[in-house]
Amino acid sequence: MTAPRQILSGVTYHVTRRCAQRELLLRPSEMVNETFLYVLGVALRRYGLLLHGFCVLSNHFHLVVTDPGARLPAFEQYLDSLVARSLNAALGRWEAFWASGSYSAVTLATPEDVIDRLAYALANPVAAGLVPTASEWPGLWSSPERIGGEKFVARRPEHFFRPGGSMPESVELQLTLPPGFDDVQQFRECLAQALADREQLAAERMRAEGRSFLGVRRVLAQKPTARPASVAPRRGVRPRVGARDKWKRIEALGRLRSFLNEYREALKALRAGLRDVVFPNGTYWLRVAHGVRCAPG
Repeated sequence: MTAPRQILSGVTYHVTRRCAQRELLLRPSEMVNETFLYVLGVALRRYGLLLHGFCVLSNHFHLVVTDPGARLPAFEQYLDSLVARSLNAALGRWEAFWASGSYSAVTLATPEDVIDRLAYALANPVAAGLVPTASEWPGLWSSPERIGGEKFVARRPEHFFRPGGSMPESVELQLTLPPGFDDVQQFRECLAQALADREQLAAERMRAEGRSFLGVRRVLAQKPTARPASVAPRRGVRPRVGARDKWKRIEALGRLRSFLNEYREALKALRAGLRDVVFPNGTYWLRVAHGVRCAPG
């Protein structure tokens, strides 16, 4: 049984999800790019999350978001469901779009961890050996310069959404400065440097291994049903906390462990028939679906 997530307001997350069988169902194209960006914009507006950066590769995506209203699970369910249904319709397929299991949401413990994870996400096209610099990626990718700057505008795709339906004709997406930072320009510069460092390390590794980048032309020529030639990692650790500082990580994991212990004790009491049991702050599903009482934040 999967341990319950602790969903607290104001937390910044690095969110990822992979396509089923590692297929390239999100391979860049005008249709895929406009569909994902539009659904993302609608989901952000619907659930009130703040977006700091994103990168959509051919078989998975990365988002760095802050969740002011503790609504991440609802946001992610809406995003994944609508992306899957709309792209399956466009691709003429009926099978599961996403890999089995849930999405990954790593809590970012410090402002430094936000920069590190956001740089990691944006450098993914280079680290994966696809393009020499991340800005060359033909899929959805957010430049550090767009944070606090020009908005993205996504128009409603024609292939799935009814012109006269309830979905908006267009949505705007604004990349915002993450919590813990005061100066937009300084944040952009720090992120751009962290991204450049990761790109350089990836390029050095490619040279050392005697490999060359796939390149934009060959990326776009891939079939959505293709899969990477590399073997998928099995039974890897799925962290819930991202913290480079050892003591910050220990502190965050300690809080999570306390939450899980309190949750299990409250659930045991509820199953024993106690109706006035109070669940720990951050309880999500039982609060939303069954109205259990929760401790204040």
